[in-house]
Amino acid sequence: MSEQTPTGRPGTQRAPRTRRAPHGWPHALVTVLAALVAMAVVAALGLWAAGAADLPDGAFPSVVAAVAVMAVGGSVGLSGGAGAIAETDAGLSVLPLSVSLAGALVTAAGFLRPLRHRAVAHTRELAGWAARIAVLWLLLLISLGLAARHRFTISLGEGTAGDIGDLLDASPEVGFETDVPLTVVFGLLWLAGVLAVTLLVSRGAPLPARLVRFQESVRPAAFAMVVLLLSYVALGFVIGVIVAATKGHPAETFAVLLLGLPNLVWLAFTLGLGASWEGRVDGPFGLPMPEVLGDVLRTPKDSTLSLHTLAEHDGRVWWLLVVAAVLVLGAAFLMAARSPARMRSWQHAVHMAVALTLTVLAVCLLAPVSAHYGLSLLGIGDLGGGLSGLVELRPHLWRALLLAVAWGLVAGFLGGLLARRVHRRGEVESPG
Repeated sequence: MSEQTPTGRPGTQRAPRTRRAPHGWPHALVTVLAALVAMAVVAALGLWAAGAADLPDGAFPSVVAAVAVMAVGGSVGLSGGAGAIAETDAGLSVLPLSVSLAGALVTAAGFLRPLRHRAVAHTRELAGWAARIAVLWLLLLISLGLAARHRFTISLGEGTAGDIGDLLDASPEVGFETDVPLTVVFGLLWLAGVLAVTLLVSRGAPLPARLVRFQESVRPAAFAMVVLLLSYVALGFVIGVIVAATKGHPAETFAVLLLGLPNLVWLAFTLGLGASWEGRVDGPFGLPMPEVLGDVLRTPKDSTLSLHTLAEHDGRVWWLLVVAAVLVLGAAFLMAARSPARMRSWQHAVHMAVALTLTVLAVCLLAPVSAHYGLSLLGIGDLGGGLSGLVELRPHLWRALLLAVAWGLVAGFLGGLLARRVHRRGEVESPG
C-alpha cells in the first residue's frame, strides 16, 4: 500500500524509527560516581563503627579508599619496619563483600537504566555503553589507588619491650599502599563480571540478536541464584540487627554487617550444603564471626570447619542445613516458574545444577581470608605484647562443587515439579 506524502505524492510507508537509549558519557559518569559514593558510605560507616575514625594522622580517608580498592578486587599491600634492628611482616587478603555488594548493585542499576524498555540491542551498542563506564571506572581505580596509602607507628606498650624499643629507636611501623597496576586489572575484571551478571539476570535488559535464544535457559537460573544470595544477605542482616539489639556490642555488630556480612552468610550457605572449610586463628586477632567459629578454628594447627565440627560446640548450627534446603528449593521453584512452560523437570535439574555449582564456585573464590602480622626485635619474634597474629580460612573446593551439583539436580527436579501448578510463560489457558 502506498500513502500520500506531505507533498501530496504517493510514497511508501516508512517504518517508525526506534528510539535509542540515552547512554552517553554523562550517564556513565553518574553511574560510576554513584557506585563510588555507595561503596565509600558503606565502608566509612563500617570502619567508623569499628573505631577506625580514631586512627592517627588523618588516616581515616586513606583507610576508606583502601577498603574500596579491596572491595573491587584491588591489591593493597602491607609493609612494615622498626629500624635497622627490627622488622615487621604483614599480609592481608580479604574482600569486604558488603562494600562490594553495594557497589555492584548500584553499578548494575546505573547500567540497566538507559537500556530499559528495549527488546534487542546491537552488540556494538552494548559494547560502547560498557566501554564508557569502563573508561571512567579506570580513572576512578587509579585515583583510589593513589589515595589508599598510609603508615602507622605501633606502640610496644610499657615494660621491657617498650623500654628496648625506646632505647634503640625501633618503634615498629606498619603501612599500606595499593599496587595500582594490579588494582586496575582486577578492578576492570570486577566491573566486567558485574555487567555480565547484570545482563544475565535482568529479564528486561536487551541482548544482541544472536544471544536471545539463550535467555530462556540462562536468565531464569541466573536470576534465581542472585535472589538466593541476596536472601541470605537479608536474613543475615535481620539476625544481625536482632543480635545488636539483644546481645550488646552494637557498634562491633554493625561494623561486621557493613563490612563483611556476605562473607559470613555465604560461608554459612556453603556450610549448610555440607561443604567444609579449613583454617586457623592464632594470636590476639580473630575472625569477625560468631564465637563458635572461633572455638573451632583457634587451634595450634589447621582445623576443619563443617556442620559436624560446629555442632560439637553448638547444636543450633544444624539449622543451617534447614535454611539451605528451604532457600535452595525456593530458588529452584523460582527458576522453574520463570522458565518457559515447555521445559521438562530434568532440564530444570540440569540448569539448577550448573547455576548452583557456579554460584558455590564464586563464593569459594570470594570468601577466603588470609591475614598475618608479626614483629621481630633483635631476632626474637613476638615482642609486641602479643601483637603477632594469623587468620586463615579457605574452602575444600572440590567437595563444595560436588555437593552443589547434587543439591542442584535434586532441587531443580523438585522445583520443576512444583512449578507445574503455576501459570508460566508459554502457557495458554483454555476458555472456561
